[in-house]
Amino acid sequence: MTAWADALLVARLAAADPHGTGGVVVRAGVGPVRETWLAALRNALPAALPIRRMPGSITDARLLGGLDLPATLAAGRPVAETGLLAETHGGLLVVPMAERLSPGHAAHLAAVLDAGAVRVERDGLGRCCPARLGVILLDEGQGDEAVPEALCDRLAFRIDLTDIPWRDAVPLEDPCVADPGPPDADALAALCRAADALGIASLRGPLLAARVARLLARLAGRDAPGEHDTVLAARLVLGPRATRMPEPVPEADAPETDPDAAPEPESGAGQDDQNPAPLDERMIEAVRSALAPGLLAGLLAAGARPRQPQAGKAGAPAASPRAGRPMGARAGDPRHGRLALVETLRAAAPWQRLRQGAGEPRRIRIRPQDLRVTRFVQRTQTTTIFAVDASGSAALERLAEAKGAVELLLSEAYIRRDCVAVLAFRGMGAEVILPPTRALARARRGLSALPGGGGTPLAAGLDAAAELARTVRRGGGTPVVVVLTDGRANVARSGPTGRAQAGADALSAAAGLRADGVRTILIDTAARPQDTARRLAEAMGGRYLPLPYADAGAMSAAIRAAT
Repeated sequence: MTAWADALLVARLAAADPHGTGGVVVRAGVGPVRETWLAALRNALPAALPIRRMPGSITDARLLGGLDLPATLAAGRPVAETGLLAETHGGLLVVPMAERLSPGHAAHLAAVLDAGAVRVERDGLGRCCPARLGVILLDEGQGDEAVPEALCDRLAFRIDLTDIPWRDAVPLEDPCVADPGPPDADALAALCRAADALGIASLRGPLLAARVARLLARLAGRDAPGEHDTVLAARLVLGPRATRMPEPVPEADAPETDPDAAPEPESGAGQDDQNPAPLDERMIEAVRSALAPGLLAGLLAAGARPRQPQAGKAGAPAASPRAGRPMGARAGDPRHGRLALVETLRAAAPWQRLRQGAGEPRRIRIRPQDLRVTRFVQRTQTTTIFAVDASGSAALERLAEAKGAVELLLSEAYIRRDCVAVLAFRGMGAEVILPPTRALARARRGLSALPGGGGTPLAAGLDAAAELARTVRRGGGTPVVVVLTDGRANVARSGPTGRAQAGADALSAAAGLRADGVRTILIDTAARPQDTARRLAEAMGGRYLPLPYADAGAMSAAIRAAT
């Protein structure tokens, strides 16, 4: 019941000061527990304040406001329409499936949370409407789907309802609403120290926690927050943001006492009350006690280690004239795209009174500069190009790892919409063993005859990978080059052997990949990480992964994480 009680308290606090707290990130799927929490939130919000739900397919015009097209055409003059953000002024905006928010919508929400107003300068209109609101982000993501972190950082609370049984979900009584006032300086300093110890880099965390402490005091009828309010605010606000957890400070040995000395008189408070721990340490202990044991162990083990990036599910977005997902409109010729009729009328509407002559019948007059075409964006297909060093005595082992990694990636190709290509460099040059494909049987046949042994023409291998990447890009795809090598080249571009010239040619070829803007990963296959391989990765502008003993599964997982 502790998690549910905290969730109900968060609902009260968010309803008491929507804009001041920023809102709540709610991790939960569709179900009775989430609906009960939302009902508690609605009951806690004063009746005069609005609560709105943001549709997933909302347009910028409906979100921000703009020209009311029917009213404008009827009146013959520009008539403004109030957007959803301005309609929610003073209340809460519920955003379902927040993990799928577009970057544009996330940026609009972040700007409104910062400014408390929405500014509209479009369709011949310029206006600023108040929009002091809070946002409830419903996170239903699976796997690597996540709510934009820049938006989460502006919200005080993050709660997880996934493990709460529905039978424990009980309603919430209506709270009072009060202005939290400014934060206390001493409490804010302690919150900043606690946030730093917990690995929270953003200053919004302690500032929001200080505001929540004031809210807790006001809801309890107190004029100023006490230490209990500040510690509870730290647990609610700073706990979900923690990226590391400091080890508990061992208790100091008790001082020696004189057995002949007279005993000190007893007091109402114990020794701990006479010498309490600093406020920031008590905040950290409150956060520690609220974390699940598994999560606590993970934070203790992680320390200050940065989080690894997650893999995407498709290639980079690319503009398309007639196919893909609609992403607004732009001025253009309908002969070279799809006519956006509504946006065209919207652009022409403000000028109708000027374009209509005296005594002329009333009709809509459209000029060439009013024409708008729809902008489409579609995801391109990602092609992972393996450039495998097939030289030397350890070639068979590396090729076996590469074959296993390719087969594992191909097994996910239909879900991830990826293609895989393989080229090998050995002897005096490089050869494309497997052109870009998603056919697992074809890949197995092509990989089974992959030879090994000979010199290391690393520059030729990188040149071949760059040329194949250009071919993929010309076909509308997104190339990712994965190089498996120890970085010790001994065959130059011109053919003669020699490590000095071969190394210089390899660095030059790596710089060419970087100049082309190709995303690259270098996997160091040597028994020990090599400086030559690390310098090569830096020249490519790619990620360096020393995996000397990795099997196919570990290599495939590393590539997915890096891409």
